[in-house]
Amino acid sequence: MMIRELRSTAGMTQREFAAHFGIPVSTLRKWEQGESTPPAYVITLLARSLPGTHRELRKLKGRGGDVFFYNKSEGKVADARGNEILVREDLDQVKEQNLSIYLDDLFRGFYDLQASFDRDCRMDREEDILWTE
Repeated sequence: MMIRELRSTAGMTQREFAAHFGIPVSTLRKWEQGESTPPAYVITLLARSLPGTHRELRKLKGRGGDVFFYNKSEGKVADARGNEILVREDLDQVKEQNLSIYLDDLFRGFYDLQASFDRDCRMDREEDILWTE
């Protein structure tokens, strides 16, 4: 699998992909345009860390075009960036149209909680406060 295919499978822009892996955007562009080639082990390492590159995963689409991946054997759903959420229900019999809504809601809630957590941690480092229950 080539770098461009990996990025495309993950549903990321060049900037997102480069930021996710700490690769300079200019280096990524050179790899994709064939001006230079990353070592084979780099491609393998990148492929192993992206959920969309595993063949046993079922690729699902959200309403807004977001891509998700369902691993039935592990009971997990992942987004294109590798965030995984455990699910207790088997998704195989869920209607595709409804599933896209459910996935959007599930990950929107996850991203909102993640942003709140990050904000609280930043505030904790910057402020001299103690939270009470």
